[in-house]
Amino acid sequence: MGRTALLRYAAVLDGQTVNLHAELPASVTEVSEAEIVLRRRRRSHRLPVRVYAGEEGRLLMDAAVLLGSEVSGVPVTPGRWKLRLRLRSGRRSRTLPFLLAEPTTPRTGVTGPMTRSPLTAHRYRLGRTVRGDARVVCVEPRAAAEVADVHIQHARIDVDLRVFGIPMKEPWAEVLAAGRSVRCPLEEVQPGIWRLAVPLAEMLPAGARPEHWDVVVHPGAHAPLRLARRLHDVQAPGRVFTMRKILVSPRRGTLMRIEPRYTPAGNLRFTCSDGARAE
Repeated sequence: MGRTALLRYAAVLDGQTVNLHAELPASVTEVSEAEIVLRRRRRSHRLPVRVYAGEEGRLLMDAAVLLGSEVSGVPVTPGRWKLRLRLRSGRRSRTLPFLLAEPTTPRTGVTGPMTRSPLTAHRYRLGRTVRGDARVVCVEPRAAAEVADVHIQHARIDVDLRVFGIPMKEPWAEVLAAGRSVRCPLEEVQPGIWRLAVPLAEMLPAGARPEHWDVVVHPGAHAPLRLARRLHDVQAPGRVFTMRKILVSPRRGTLMRIEPRYTPAGNLRFTCSDGARAE
């Protein structure tokens, strides 16, 4: 205990920021400068942190470490990174590991902790060595197609999406219902953002029952990916990320009601029904 900084709180709440609160050992009574050091093999990154006196006179430390070069954070790469606290007082300096006695359990409710970065899909978590020293573990994004936005207009729906973990090589998409499939082109409207124009005219129900259409993205040199919305901290996305229904006339003399929504698994789904019967 006298040679470690005891973590009283340690969590990654937004998917890419490590939040730390630590108590310094009693032997540390004065600090002029302090910094967090993240080290892996021959690479290391440093950033200053705040050390202050607590109510009982012990020195405490608070830090919020943003991770990922894509978000202007610490450019950690996939792997395990040692987490250390470097202290200076005058000409003297010492480096302390962080002791993670018990991992922090975030509270749950309508929202919960993010398991991956909402912008890059990298996974950052706090781990422990066999001695209990805290470390940061970075895991590269797995292949996934993520909804970026849904544009619902009077008579059309466009979906913006991103693909993580794999390159996009001449990609295309399709909407699938039971026994039916419609191929759709993808247009890159921003770097890394692809747009799908939902083919409403080809999604008319074949009978009286509503039809459920899912979206599948074909990135090129990888297996197809089901389009979903999973990079969020919401516990019930189907109830929170609600979208309005629209009534359209995709063909002359026909009406169709279309309801965009998310399934319990987070997949984007369009439910199409006969508009005349719905009215």
